[in-house]
Amino acid sequence: MAHRTRHDVVKTLEQSGVSPLPSPSPTTLPLTFFDVQYFYCHPFQRIFFYEFPHPTHHFLQTALPILKHSLSLSLHHFFPYASNLIVPPQPHLSHIRYLPGDSLSFTVAESTADFTLLTSDSPQDVRNWHPLVPTLPSPRAEQDGIRVFPLMAIQVTVFPNSGFSICLTFNHLAGDGKSLHHFVKFWASLCKAGGDFASLETSLPLPSHEKDKVLDPKGLKLIYFQELEHGESQSMEFSGLVRDLSTNKVRFTVVLTRQQIEKLKKWVSLKCASYDSGLLHISSFVVTCSLIWICMIRSEESKSDSLSQQSDEFCHLMFHADCRDRPEFSLSSTYFGNCLASFFVRIKRSELVRENGIVGAAEAIEREIRYFKSHPFRDAETLMSDYIELGKPGKSVLIIAGSPKLGVYQTDFGWGKPKKCAAAYIESSGSISLSDCREEKGGIEVGLALERTRMSKFTNLFEEKLCDINILSEP
Repeated sequence: MAHRTRHDVVKTLEQSGVSPLPSPSPTTLPLTFFDVQYFYCHPFQRIFFYEFPHPTHHFLQTALPILKHSLSLSLHHFFPYASNLIVPPQPHLSHIRYLPGDSLSFTVAESTADFTLLTSDSPQDVRNWHPLVPTLPSPRAEQDGIRVFPLMAIQVTVFPNSGFSICLTFNHLAGDGKSLHHFVKFWASLCKAGGDFASLETSLPLPSHEKDKVLDPKGLKLIYFQELEHGESQSMEFSGLVRDLSTNKVRFTVVLTRQQIEKLKKWVSLKCASYDSGLLHISSFVVTCSLIWICMIRSEESKSDSLSQQSDEFCHLMFHADCRDRPEFSLSSTYFGNCLASFFVRIKRSELVRENGIVGAAEAIEREIRYFKSHPFRDAETLMSDYIELGKPGKSVLIIAGSPKLGVYQTDFGWGKPKKCAAAYIESSGSISLSDCREEKGGIEVGLALERTRMSKFTNLFEEKLCDINILSEP
C-alpha cells in the first residue's frame, strides 16, 4: 500500500497494534470539565524527526524492536492512549475505558521524500507531511447505541540513510500537551536506556490518573455537554487525517532568538510605561504572541483595503494556561488529562494595525494572564458557546498552540535530540504553534501554515518589525 503525492512515495511496511505491557486491570476514567471542551475536536498531530544515517533494514533490525518494546512498557502507565472513548446515546455519560487486549494502532512506513527539506524551517507544501501522519482507526458500534473511539495512533516513517519520523495522532480529549509530552519523554527515556528497563522505569515520574481531584463546583461539565448537545457542532469528528482546506498552503518556521526576545521585551515595556499602563509583566510569551498576531493581521490586508485601519471588526487571540498548580485542585504536576483554562483576547483591528499596535496587543494579552492568576475560571460557564460563536465564518481568530515550556527538543530516544519537532495540525486549525528552540536556550520557534502569497507578506512584516525594534532599542 502506498500513499502518493507530487513529492514522494510512502510505502507501508508494517501495521500492528501495540498493547500495554504488562496489561493493566480493566479501568474506566470519567471525563472532567477540562476534557469536555475538546469533545468534538478534530484529532491533533505531533511529529518528531530524528537523524538516522543507515539503511531501512538496519533500522528495522536495531531501532524498531526497542521502540516498540519501550512503547509497550510506557503504555502500562499511560494506558489511556491505548484505551477508547466510550460514547453512549447520552453523551454526558461518556468515559475512557481500558480493557485488557486494547491497543493503539502502530504503523511502520518507508518514504523516498527529501529528509532535509522536511526538517527545514523554510517554506514547503503542507502536503509534504500528510503521508507521515497516521489516521485514527474508525470508530465502531457496540450494543445499545454505544460508540467506541480509539484515542491514539502512531506512525514511524523511515527515510533510508537519512532519518526517521515519529508522528502521533491523538484525540485531545485524552490529555493536553503536558500529558502528551510527559508520555513521549517517558517512552523516549525507556528507549534510550536500551535493555535496562527495570531500573530506569521505577525512577521516572509516573502519571497521576486521579481525575476525582478535579472539583467542579460550578457544574461546568454538565453545562458544556448541554451546550454541545444543543449547539451547532454535533458532528462527532473523532477520526481522519488533517483537513486539506487549501492545497496552496505552505508550512514554515520563524525563530526568535533569545537576544531578539529580550530586545522586544525591553522595547514593549518602555512603550507601556510611557503610556502609563501601570505595572505590567511583559514576558517572552506576551511579546512573541503580540508580534506574531500583528504580522498575521497585517498580512491579511490588501492594497485595495483602504478602510482596514478604520475597521471596527474585533480580532481574537486564544491561548491556554495550565491549572495543575492551582490551589482549587492541588493536582500533581504529573496529572494526566486536560487541565487547561482557555482565554480570549479581543481587540479592534484598527488598534492592531496602527503604529505600535504591538504595544496594545501586549497589554491586552498581559491583562488576560493577570486575570488568570486571580480568576482562572472567569466566564468559564460560557466557554462552549464562545467556541461555537468564534467558529462561525468571518471571525478573525488566532489560536496559540503548544508552549516553549514543554521542552519538545529534550525528547531523546537514543539518537540525539530531534532534528525537527512540530505540530502537524496547524494548517487546518487556525493555529500557530510555539515551542522551545532547537539551537538556542531561551529562543522560541513559531510554526505557521499560510497561503504562499500571505506567507511572503508575513515574513516581510516579521523581519521589518524585528529590524525596526532592533534600531529603536539601540542605546
